[in-house]
Amino acid sequence: MLIALLVCPGWVMAAAATKPGERPPALPQFSTSTVSPAEADFQRVMALDDTAHEEIDKWIKDNGAFAKKGAGLADAVLSLKIEQRLEPVKRAYEDFLQRHPRHARGQLAFGSFLNDLGEEADARKRWEKALELDPTNPAAFNNLANSYGQTGPVAKAFELYSKAIELNPRQAIYYHNLGSVIVLHRKEAAAHYRITEQQALRNALELYRLAEKFDPANFQLATDIAQVYYGIQPPAHEAAITAWLRAQSLARDDQEREATHLHLARVKAAAGKLNEARIHLNSVTNAALSSVKSRLARELVDQALPLSAKDDDRRLNLPPTQKP
Repeated sequence: MLIALLVCPGWVMAAAATKPGERPPALPQFSTSTVSPAEADFQRVMALDDTAHEEIDKWIKDNGAFAKKGAGLADAVLSLKIEQRLEPVKRAYEDFLQRHPRHARGQLAFGSFLNDLGEEADARKRWEKALELDPTNPAAFNNLANSYGQTGPVAKAFELYSKAIELNPRQAIYYHNLGSVIVLHRKEAAAHYRITEQQALRNALELYRLAEKFDPANFQLATDIAQVYYGIQPPAHEAAITAWLRAQSLARDDQEREATHLHLARVKAAAGKLNEARIHLNSVTNAALSSVKSRLARELVDQALPLSAKDDDRRLNLPPTQKP
């Protein structure tokens, strides 16, 4: 019901950062005679950035594999190696922006680079500069909304997400981000929009659905949609099951797929489908998920016992329920 209000420029929107800084898209490759010298320089810096991050991603992946064999680098050593690899990229951005301080996309990209380094305050300054130079760039609004969503004030983040959506209503990540921060800050969202927390959750769900329209194969988005149902009252078990099955169909690897089985086990147990819940649990074999699997299995035993047996049986000692 309130989705039209949420994306309307006249409403202030609230959000918190849940996604990394958005970089400007690379331009198509043209002959150097068709682009300005500044743009050609910028593309070279972006290429340096991309190459460095590709190398770092490989280091992290390889080190994880070596660590399983007891031969990986210590975290501190790997962090230092990464820092050294990124230093020339940082200098390249700084040199470029000294020569071209009014290059909005350069400011935007450098802000995202700094944000990845954990230099959030400097990243925000770069994004603010990008916005000053180009007030029509939705990525700058989105990145600043992420920043204010993390550090506050949340109301400022609402305004910025609203503008990003207004400028580019076909960008899935803007709806996704706004939905996520409403879920994370549902009390603040309810107070801001003068609605109930349940209405805030349902509006977050509607924002997620809009994001899904433009990014239908996104596993994380599908997972976030399914997670919302844990807070919906009264419980909508069948809708939650459908959402988790959809997330499962989009899983990118076995661990993600098995994690959805854990959620399906929880939801089906809550719906009274204990046998189906056990089947989902038995589908989980990944050692990384074993502790959650064991806890859910104990909860299933507890649910299957008569009330008197539950009261008398001290062996279960179940922890409080929490999402896997």
